[in-house]
Amino acid sequence: MSGDLGEEFWDERYRSAAALWSGNPNRYLVSETAGLTPGRALDAGSGEGADAIWLAGRGWQVTAVDFSAVALQRAAAHACQRGSAVAARIEWAKEDLTTWIPSPGRYDLVTAQYLHLPSASRPVLFRRLAAAVAAGGTLLIAGHHPTDLQTTMPRPQDPDRYFTGHEAASALEPRQWDIITNATPERAGTDPDGRPVILHDTVFRAQRRT
Repeated sequence: MSGDLGEEFWDERYRSAAALWSGNPNRYLVSETAGLTPGRALDAGSGEGADAIWLAGRGWQVTAVDFSAVALQRAAAHACQRGSAVAARIEWAKEDLTTWIPSPGRYDLVTAQYLHLPSASRPVLFRRLAAAVAAGGTLLIAGHHPTDLQTTMPRPQDPDRYFTGHEAASALEPRQWDIITNATPERAGTDPDGRPVILHDTVFRAQRRT
């Protein structure tokens, strides 16, 4: 998701299809947080709600933030389909992540999956998300690695939107954090023409010290 393209752009994009995304939680959210004790979570750039719903289903109390009203309405409907217990554990919030400031130290997990802002905006966002993590809590950031520009997948052809785990780490105060994961995993994919491609992701996970 490219978070700076504007509310109208994303509302129209969501209206263009019954579903933009798979409906499944992001793979790195699952692999990196499955062992965590549920608490309060912030899902930054929640889209159609798959990550927030997965977290709520595991007992997390989730604040899911996006600036597309269309996406949030769709996500809330999906949550209701999963049952009242799941829906009750999610607060859907319409906010612009480039200006919104989450409450400091509130969340046991802050996750941002594939939120691709320009480089001028990313450090501010990363610092705000980090500040929202409670003592002992987890910050998880995942996105497309810069090497994905070399694939034939339909990606924004703007190198400025891609980042590494080292960039995410640079937004943190080293004395306050332990870096758990800073990786560039590969995965197999298929481009729109059916050709096999190897995709590279940035996965960064850190824990705030107590």
